[in-house]
Amino acid sequence: MKRRALLLTAAGALAGAALAGAALPALAATPAVKPPSPAATLDVDALLNDKQTPTFGNPQGDVTIVAFFDYHCGYCRKSLPELERLVAEDGKIRLVYKDWPILSESSVVAAQLALAATYQGRYLDAHKVLMKMPARASTERMSEALGAAGIDRKKLAKDLKTHAGEIGALLRRTNDQAEALGLPGTPVYLVGPFKVAAALDYQGFKDVVADARARAAESAPPN
Repeated sequence: MKRRALLLTAAGALAGAALAGAALPALAATPAVKPPSPAATLDVDALLNDKQTPTFGNPQGDVTIVAFFDYHCGYCRKSLPELERLVAEDGKIRLVYKDWPILSESSVVAAQLALAATYQGRYLDAHKVLMKMPARASTERMSEALGAAGIDRKKLAKDLKTHAGEIGALLRRTNDQAEALGLPGTPVYLVGPFKVAAALDYQGFKDVVADARARAAESAPPN
């Protein structure tokens, strides 16, 4: 976890230079699948209900999915759109986005840009753009792409600076939660009581959501 901590420690400095246009290194995804590990220090309410964490779908949904991802993780890029499609079609899923930039400093910048876009109500727009950006894209190129999607770049730069402390704190909270859960890398999806450390397709997500609903029905008190 030392590398992850180092990347997050650098977040403040990166925020200050986030729109400077410097080229950043290429990235590589390293997913893994491991059994759940104890989460004795995990605050479940904070995990599910952090007011600063981007959350979409049905706020009263019967299943909550928490997605830990990195914008430059190839497996995240393949699976998250499949999940988002299911959320839109199902109508009863609450989706919590956990920006967890662990692959490089460029990942941190992408997460910062997405979270800064929340201050103009454009997180999802930024999220969709950044999910499609090449891994070698510079910060300036990411910013230009966000602007082309209708995001106000001047406000983005201002919010990135003004809210740098809040954004950095959110990223650190997410990293702490990932460590408490013993997550092996990205992507990881918490679907009700299940932890899925794999890149699922649409049917895979549909199946695990059905399993989560079945588990909830089994544990529900009798009428």
